[in-house]
Amino acid sequence: MKSSQKINNLQDLKIEIARLNVRKKEQEVYLLDQYELLKTKVESPIRFIKNFTTVVPGAGIVKGVASNISKAMKGKDADWLTNVLQIGTPLVLNSTLLRNAGWLKKAVVLLASETAVGQVNQSKISSLIGKVTNFIRPKNKKKRKKKETIPAEPVLDNDTPDFGLPTNSETY
Repeated sequence: MKSSQKINNLQDLKIEIARLNVRKKEQEVYLLDQYELLKTKVESPIRFIKNFTTVVPGAGIVKGVASNISKAMKGKDADWLTNVLQIGTPLVLNSTLLRNAGWLKKAVVLLASETAVGQVNQSKISSLIGKVTNFIRPKNKKKRKKKETIPAEPVLDNDTPDFGLPTNSETY
């Protein structure tokens, strides 16, 4: 690295700008090369699995079934809660229940749990919580109704039934 020099005139400034541009290009090329190396390192396990599934008979069927299940789980009902549960459930199961299990048992249980978690969404959880709180919440005690005083009906002089019309009204 060249130490910074004092720039005394316009020519020194132009030389320094040209030097910095060349250095910038060199660093960009170096970083692009390192990025490509990192990308090939990260993609190598994926390439290995793809090569393995092409060689093993029947692996394509399993891969198709798994992709169909994952597409079904990420349907229209998938929200942030579903996505978090799909990521968190395998981690929790692997660290607790499936700690000493074999790889086949882990694969089957994790696939089943992922499918089950795919059915869970935020609205279902909130409705379940609502039902539980309604069950737990104390019900209002029935209040005793006060006896309403019914006004006494006027006693009619004769035995004619009361049709709701005043006795002296005109009827046609």
